[in-house]
Amino acid sequence: MAAQRRTYMQSQHQSWTDDLPLCQMCGVGSAPNCVYSSDGKGTQSHPNEDAHLRFRGEDGLFLYGVFNGYDGSRVASFASQCLTAELLLGQVNSSHTDNDVRRILTQAFDVVEKSYFETIDDALAEKAHLSNYLVPHNENVSFHQNQKVQERLKELEQEVSGGATAVVALILNNKLYIANVGTNRVLLCKSSSDGQNQVLQIGRPHSTDNEDELQRLAALGVDSARIRQAGQIAGQSCTRRLGDYRVKFNYNEIDLLSVAKSKPIIAEPEIYGSQSLDGVTGFLVLMSEGLINALESAHGPEQANQEIVAMVAAELAQHTSLEAVAQSVVERVKRLHHDVFVSGRQRATYCSRHEDMTLLIRTLNYPLADALTPTQGGRIYPVSVPYSSNQSTSKTSVTLSLVMPSPGTLTNGTNTASTLEEGTPTPGQSPTATLQSTNTQTQSSSSSSGDGSLFRQRGSQAAQPDETGRVPPYVDFSQFYRLWGSDHSDSQSTQGGLGPQ
Repeated sequence: MAAQRRTYMQSQHQSWTDDLPLCQMCGVGSAPNCVYSSDGKGTQSHPNEDAHLRFRGEDGLFLYGVFNGYDGSRVASFASQCLTAELLLGQVNSSHTDNDVRRILTQAFDVVEKSYFETIDDALAEKAHLSNYLVPHNENVSFHQNQKVQERLKELEQEVSGGATAVVALILNNKLYIANVGTNRVLLCKSSSDGQNQVLQIGRPHSTDNEDELQRLAALGVDSARIRQAGQIAGQSCTRRLGDYRVKFNYNEIDLLSVAKSKPIIAEPEIYGSQSLDGVTGFLVLMSEGLINALESAHGPEQANQEIVAMVAAELAQHTSLEAVAQSVVERVKRLHHDVFVSGRQRATYCSRHEDMTLLIRTLNYPLADALTPTQGGRIYPVSVPYSSNQSTSKTSVTLSLVMPSPGTLTNGTNTASTLEEGTPTPGQSPTATLQSTNTQTQSSSSSSGDGSLFRQRGSQAAQPDETGRVPPYVDFSQFYRLWGSDHSDSQSTQGGLGPQ
């Protein structure tokens, strides 16, 4: 029986979902956990425990999810596959109402929870049976027998322990529904016509500082003040989670939960929606708790949402692949976290380690870098912008575009938006790159024809000139030159070409 159970659990990693169509409007980035030594070198302390899903169903249905596993990847992996089976095999269709979708989502999580515990039911029973042999002063058990029982119990504990938090996004009839269990996060970014990014965090984490969750626990007889002070329950900050038999079946043995009248840690999701996506231009972001904590440890929680959106917007302007966009943002967060640790600054003590990080980005009518758009007779070319954790601009939302005129016409733009205002063309003048930076307090705009202070800053070290007296460029225009050359190959021969002379 034990061998059959292990074979079953191993088979879950050979997912039937591999044959489902992936959503091409979505990208996922990830990074494993890391612990830093005193010299700044990082090592991975355990295998990656996160999971995700991103599938396209029938009838305009899309399903996305990020799962943050702990004490193993079993629950996260199982949940990602089981939820897909519960939501993409005809259970949801375009005729369903908002209430129908909410009910189906809630039922799906309930099935995942029950189905997972069914897979470890035999192991839990064996564990309970063997535990009887470890009763103190049991004269019927020899030292050798006791040792074998201890070893088997350790194996069983590894097999059944662990849990996961989950956040799922479902799009149906161009409406967004969010189902959340735990401490992952969802952001919806809407871009307005003037280039500003409006950031909406959908829902609150089910954590020990969530007032609604504390009231729910208090109604069960749990001392909410002790929960808040402890900050964790059985090693985790989440008050809702999938799996984790300790807090589901043995909660009366946990000091903080022992007085609960009924099961205090639940797997019931909070459902948010529907949110209409008609006419929305922007992107949806799903983040695991590890990514959120890494960024907040480095920079504090105040502007974390705005920072993530700024990073995503900047990477969308540079990459032609959503996979590359998501991975680049994860790498940025990872680098920020590491740099704060080695800097020795005030927040360095919070950055000695980070957990697994997963980021899922789903665009909503949002163009990638290669989607060149006509703009008043011109085209928008992607520009590479340096990112430095030492600059104050790291906490702003950045939209950068370089607008080039049509062949044979050069136009100098002087406005403060990301497109050119109407004006009289001035032949011979260089085109202007406009940068729009937005945070919650200020709106500013700078042009390459201005003082260029943003581009002159090079972190903590000033750029040094080479033997010719030149310094390395702060902005990479190589892709711009290539695109310009392909569109103006005929005129370059007569005008002398474009690029560094």
